[in-house]
Amino acid sequence: MENDVKGVLIDATTLQKRIKELGQEISKDYKGRNLLLICVLKGAVLFMADLAQNITIPLEMDFMDVTSYGNSTQSSGEVRILKDLSSSIENKDLLIVEDIVDSGLTLSYLIKLFKNRGVKSIKVCSLLEKPARRIAKVDIDYIGFQVPDEFVVGYGLDFAEKYRNLPYIGVLKEEIYQ
Repeated sequence: MENDVKGVLIDATTLQKRIKELGQEISKDYKGRNLLLICVLKGAVLFMADLAQNITIPLEMDFMDVTSYGNSTQSSGEVRILKDLSSSIENKDLLIVEDIVDSGLTLSYLIKLFKNRGVKSIKVCSLLEKPARRIAKVDIDYIGFQVPDEFVVGYGLDFAEKYRNLPYIGVLKEEIYQ
């Protein structure tokens, strides 16, 4: 598996340091409010687990599984809900936790969906941002790292359901996904 990675982009120590900083910032911004973290499965699950442990205010968690990729390396543009939220989000302060925002299509879809469900507020926290691939205009309130336009895996991010368990963010060799 590690032989499929061309190089390490963000090592495990750097990831954890930045996640701690994000947790502190979120804790400060949401002090005195009831925060609901929405994890976008499957890629953000490792990030959200570590992020939640670094947030010092009370919070709730829920999970949503959506896809626009399938086993491809590019978004199809069509977002499908595979698993919806378990509870009502009406009048709640949401923080959508994403692994990566590249095209922005999935995130744009989720923001519209949640607004239609009557949330109090919505912010976005993404471990990675790939601005070179942006199609939909979306605001990301908390960004871990900006990454170049390369196919990244590890720390929850996958290609065809593999590589999620790498403890770092790495660049996948092109011959693996082409």
